[in-house]
Amino acid sequence: MGLLRIMLPPKLQLLAVLVFGVAVLFLENQIQKLEESRGKLERAIARHEVREIEQRHTADGPRQDVMLDEEDDVVIIYNRVPKTASTSFTNIAYDLCAKNRYHVLHINTTKNNPVMSLQDQVRFVKNVTSWKEMKPGFYHGHVSYLDFAKFGVKKKPIYINVIRDPIERLVSYYYFLRFGDDYRPGLRRRKQGDKKTFDECVAAGGSDCAPEKLWLQIPFFCGHSSECWNVGSRWALEQAKYNLINEYFLVGVTEELEDFIMLLEAALPRFFRGATELYRTGKKSHLRKTTEKKLPTKETIAKLQQSEIWKMENEFYEFALEQFQFVRAHAVREKDGELYILAQNFFYEKIYPKSN
Repeated sequence: MGLLRIMLPPKLQLLAVLVFGVAVLFLENQIQKLEESRGKLERAIARHEVREIEQRHTADGPRQDVMLDEEDDVVIIYNRVPKTASTSFTNIAYDLCAKNRYHVLHINTTKNNPVMSLQDQVRFVKNVTSWKEMKPGFYHGHVSYLDFAKFGVKKKPIYINVIRDPIERLVSYYYFLRFGDDYRPGLRRRKQGDKKTFDECVAAGGSDCAPEKLWLQIPFFCGHSSECWNVGSRWALEQAKYNLINEYFLVGVTEELEDFIMLLEAALPRFFRGATELYRTGKKSHLRKTTEKKLPTKETIAKLQQSEIWKMENEFYEFALEQFQFVRAHAVREKDGELYILAQNFFYEKIYPKSN
C-alpha cells in the first residue's frame, strides 16, 4: 500500500483502499459461510452416527427389551461452563471411555445457546433417560442446569461441574475469542484481528469486558428460568446455590482440578478409574491453553471488583469453593505433601435378628 501511495494519484489511492476493504469483507463473509457449512456438516454426521448406532442395537430386537445392570444404568451430565478447563477435563473422559466401557456424547447446541427451547428440553430428557444403548453415558455441553424432576423422571442423572474465579474466567474468554488456543490453533475466532488487550478494553469501557459479561456461572447453575438470566438477580444467585448443594454430585474449581478428578475417581470409579494417574503422568495432551493471554493489572481488577455483578459472581464462586474444600477435607488425608483418598471409614454391627 505504501508503493501505491507514491505511484497513484489521490483518487486512485482512495479507490484502491475501498477495493481492498471490500475484498477483506468478502473474504470474511466467505469464511463465515464456510464455518456455518462446517457446523451443518458436523450436525449431519452426528445424526448419521446416531442412526447407525440405533440400527446396530435394534437389529436383533426392540430397544425396550434391553436390560441394564444397575451399575450401567447411570448417566452423568457435565453442563460445562465456558473457559473453566472444561475441554481439558472432558478430554480425560474421552481418553478413559473405551477402557472403562461407557459412552461420551457432546451436547452441541446451535450457536452454543445454553438455554434450550421447551420442546428441546422434552426431547433431551427423553433421550438421556431412555437411550439405553448409550448407558452408561457421560453427556457434556455448554447447557444450563435442567431439572429432570419437572418432567416426571424418577431416576435423575448425576450432575457435575467445575467453576473458576470469575475475573480469570472472563479474561481467558476475552483472549480466546481473539487468539484461540493450542487445541485447535487454525480455527478462526469471532474477534480475530482485534489486538486490544483486556486492560485497554476495560479502560475504554468496551462491551466484551463489561461487568455484565461476568454473569455466566450463576445462570448456568440456576437453570432455565427467565430470572436466572436477569443480570444481577439475587434470586438467581440463591437458586444457583441451592442447585449446587442439592442437585450436583460434585462441583470442583479450575484452580484445584486435580483434586476434583481424584474425588470423582474415588466416588465414581465406573467412569473415572485411572483418571488421576492420567492427569498426573500423561503427556498433558488433554490440557488446553488460551494463547496470547495477558494478565490484567491490579487497576483493571479493582475496577471490575467495584461492580455488584462481580460481587455476586464472586460470592457464588467462594460458596462453591467452600463446599468443595469441605468435601475434600472429609475424603482425603495429606502425607508428605501428597493427598490420599481415605479408605472406607464405617462398618455395620449389632445386626439383628441373629442368623442361625
